[in-house]
Amino acid sequence: MSDRTGIAMSGPALPGDRLRDLRLRRGFTQESLAEAAGLSVGVVKKIERGGNARIETYHSLARALRVRTSALFDAGGPHETRRKDDDKLSLMPLRQAIAPPVTFGGSVAAPGEADPELDLGHLADAARHVAHAYHGDDYRQVAGLLPGLVRSAHAAVERFDGGAERVRALALRSNALQMAGRYLTQVRAYDLAHVALRDAVTDADEAEDRAGVAGAVYQQGWLLMRQGRLDEAERVSVATAEAIEPRISRASRETLGAWGKLLIHASAAAARNNRPAEARDLLRMARTAGAALGGRSVVEPSSWGRFDWRTVAFQGIENYLVTGRPRRVLAFAERLGYGADSKLARRHLLDVAQAHAQLRQGSEATAILSGLLDETPEWLRHQRMAAGTFRDVLRHSKRRRLTPQQRRLAAFFELA
Repeated sequence: MSDRTGIAMSGPALPGDRLRDLRLRRGFTQESLAEAAGLSVGVVKKIERGGNARIETYHSLARALRVRTSALFDAGGPHETRRKDDDKLSLMPLRQAIAPPVTFGGSVAAPGEADPELDLGHLADAARHVAHAYHGDDYRQVAGLLPGLVRSAHAAVERFDGGAERVRALALRSNALQMAGRYLTQVRAYDLAHVALRDAVTDADEAEDRAGVAGAVYQQGWLLMRQGRLDEAERVSVATAEAIEPRISRASRETLGAWGKLLIHASAAAARNNRPAEARDLLRMARTAGAALGGRSVVEPSSWGRFDWRTVAFQGIENYLVTGRPRRVLAFAERLGYGADSKLARRHLLDVAQAHAQLRQGSEATAILSGLLDETPEWLRHQRMAAGTFRDVLRHSKRRRLTPQQRRLAAFFELA
């Protein structure tokens, strides 16, 4: 393709342009592609006109076209889409802590910034407190505490220029930046999350903390998947898993957990990228780590969270959903169960709800979403998948009036 000057131009840049190009190469009409992907023709037309769709829709189109999902996401310019500035003020303290302006002498502190706490023991206690608040879904407290924690960690690294104290300070700063990256990914401040996680990897590497590197890369994999960077998410997770691959008979529980969680993310990325064979192989390796733990769990609260055999099973069920097999999702979910504490399985429960919605089982999907709203509303608020699933329920509902449960969910997701 060239312009009027004869200079070669790049191929289609936006997902709609890429979709149209791939559709025509494969000999599909818009109608036949929609049928092959299990979508309405209106969805295909909307995307090709420049509209946006959920990532699950792109997965379905990629499967029908027999290409990787990432083939639909060659980048367009940021000017192509209107962008909101809603997070500028609310995230300013974290921006100032994670990405301060710099000059010849280094970073410039924010105006009026107090001297941070430099006691490493106190800093470690503060980090544990933030991790506890995050896992308790107290995001308001997390947002309030993280800027001071990161600033204190910066000051500790600057103060200790060698020896065991510097190594500990670097590890603590990596830990704080991992938690910041995790929180920022949750609230979709992706660029700032990338800065935090990049620096977390650098600190852990300098401290020769292999577990810290693995944890930061695990968070990075989640971020990359959220951004649609599926090839990179798989590669970085696999490369790090290979670097820390343990001898199963001698590995610590923490090493098994970190290795297993990296393989889980690699499998998730491969499944979303229309690479089902690779996703299965990676999940099979993760199952080895789960089996080595027996029935036990291992937890790293400020990093990759929880890992055990059930984590692997949940990912396998999620992969079935991503590859368009909702009946298998429900069959395996029923066989597995999730124990007394559904909070540990809430991401899995969203998969089950979406499978019900895809099968036009609106009552079952609504019941799951309503239960999650009762148990973990702050977490649910940030799950775009949950809102999308509920929209599907409403779209296919034959009721003229919403049930009380549906009215409550519609108000929560701001669909009313």
